[in-house]
Amino acid sequence: MLTVFNVSFSQLADLRIKYVDLEQSENLESHRTNGFRNTKSLVVRRGAPFKVSVQLEGQPFNPKINTLRVKIMLGFCLCNLYAVMPVTFSKSSSKSSWNAYIDPEEWNPLKPSIYIYSPASASVGSYRFQLCVLTQDGKKSSAYGNFILLCNPWCSEDTVYIPFEDQREEYIQSDFGLLFMGSGTNIVERPWSFDLYESGVLEACLNLLQVSPQHKKNRKMDYLNRNNPVYLSRVVSAMINSEDDRGVLKGNWTGDFKQGVSPSMWTGSGDILRKWNQSGNSPVKYGQCWVFAAVMCTVMRVLGIPCRVITNFNSAHDTDGNLVIEEYYSATGQKLNLTKDSIWNFHVWVECWMTRRDLESGMDGWQVLDPTPQQRSGGVYRCGPAPVKAIKNKRVDLFYDVPFVYASVNADIHTIILGQGQVLGFSKDTERVGSLICTKAVGFPRLQKITGDYKYIKRLFHVYSAGSSQGVLVFLTLDKSPIVGEPVSFSVKIMNKQNVAKMTVVAEDPLAQYEDVVGDNLINLAVVVEDTASQERVLSSEEFNITSPQLIIQVADEKSIKQHSKQTALVTFINPYSHPVSGVLTVAGAGLLQGKVQFRVDQPIPFMPNMVGEKMLQASLWLTNMNVTIRGFKMVSVNSV
Repeated sequence: MLTVFNVSFSQLADLRIKYVDLEQSENLESHRTNGFRNTKSLVVRRGAPFKVSVQLEGQPFNPKINTLRVKIMLGFCLCNLYAVMPVTFSKSSSKSSWNAYIDPEEWNPLKPSIYIYSPASASVGSYRFQLCVLTQDGKKSSAYGNFILLCNPWCSEDTVYIPFEDQREEYIQSDFGLLFMGSGTNIVERPWSFDLYESGVLEACLNLLQVSPQHKKNRKMDYLNRNNPVYLSRVVSAMINSEDDRGVLKGNWTGDFKQGVSPSMWTGSGDILRKWNQSGNSPVKYGQCWVFAAVMCTVMRVLGIPCRVITNFNSAHDTDGNLVIEEYYSATGQKLNLTKDSIWNFHVWVECWMTRRDLESGMDGWQVLDPTPQQRSGGVYRCGPAPVKAIKNKRVDLFYDVPFVYASVNADIHTIILGQGQVLGFSKDTERVGSLICTKAVGFPRLQKITGDYKYIKRLFHVYSAGSSQGVLVFLTLDKSPIVGEPVSFSVKIMNKQNVAKMTVVAEDPLAQYEDVVGDNLINLAVVVEDTASQERVLSSEEFNITSPQLIIQVADEKSIKQHSKQTALVTFINPYSHPVSGVLTVAGAGLLQGKVQFRVDQPIPFMPNMVGEKMLQASLWLTNMNVTIRGFKMVSVNSV
């Protein structure tokens, strides 16, 4: 029970407030904020009433001569942002303003229950309230309390309302997920703990808003604008990276992570957000796209805005805005670094669900937001919200950053072969970019394809890489997904497009030993075919990853797991390498374990679930002699006692 004892009164009076009960259990249940039970302040959602009970002393409350009054104050600074309302005995019909009322059927003159209603347009953040009782002769007794107000996707008047319960559970309440990485032909699923309800995470998410440049520049305006998910999402998108402000993460794509933590070593958002908050808001080292996106997903879900993590395979980074990515190769198939444009084998961003009242109709729903610092939007490193519907229909005139995201999923690739300062070959690929866009499926630990949300699919995407000239067509195909410990097998097919016999020379990038090229590293395989008569060269290439082995997690009595009951798990690793390996095993699971715990492989792992529902137990084995991390996860269903 959250009880407020901060009581003051002008002088001893017959009628005064003894304490206020914030009715934590009932409010958390009705506002679907049960996960925030251990937070110091009560956590509720806007657009719905929450209940406080007032224990009075002295004479019973008489509504004919006594008055109850509530004052709501936003933030803890002198911004003059407050609302004062009398406590009535009838529920207000207005949903556009704060109000407070007593249900006559629950009337108790010594312990009245007051319902405080916040409008669905109220600002997100920390609030303070003052509850006063006034007597007929002007004597006053007061009590104070705090609460945190979040967006409410269950409320139809809220601009983040999402109409399906299974989606609300997935995109608001779920504290785990899967990130999809690797390549479009060899997808790797990586478990991630969003840690929504872990210690210190809510506080860090709220502090992120307080530290933002918008708040520092104009606190009052920032507080007022926090009612709008468009505004909130742009603030958060900028604050996840640290390029312009005291943001959460420092990006690093050099491969040298000695001054911090390799992006591949993170397993959840909680450690990152806590470290940032506890360090006085110094950027945490280091992040790459999937880390930026996953941390932003945590922040948005905590604030009450539906959010999911998206992977775009073969994602274009078009620096000059011409919707063309140039790739240069030598005559022998070596990739040349001659342009600032690039194709990432995958890129990860988030989508948030919201109403776009700032745009024309038809642009509501999922919006792209990208916290990875790529280019500036409004002078700041951030991206979005860009309506997915606008991206699909090439509405590059709409806010925010639609042209940049459109290029990420639609740019053409021009492949140019150079030799002795001359262009030896040229080909154009209009299908490779954005070939697969996906997210985690609702309610299931598997991939869901959403490519059709972003683009009109006229034909099936090829599973091979092709190069073409006037006379020759070259296909490069991986025979199967490369797996560590097995040979990489591929096929090259050459088609003659003319009725003239041709002699060709094939030069291919030799595949040596790639046993240790696992994890996030890629192999670029290229084949160049030369028409000896015309000396025209045609290239086909494929970037691919080698799938790492997975850890096997077994849970004892997995069908009868109870909250607050001791359980045991076992992690097994089968070594596919031709040499011995050694490493450190780390196990984590929001709602299952407190923080991360290190164990030996094949050692029993004790855990005690503290939350009911579907949870994810994940393990990672860092192979110290290879600098590679092996992962695995197990879904665990926790029942109430």
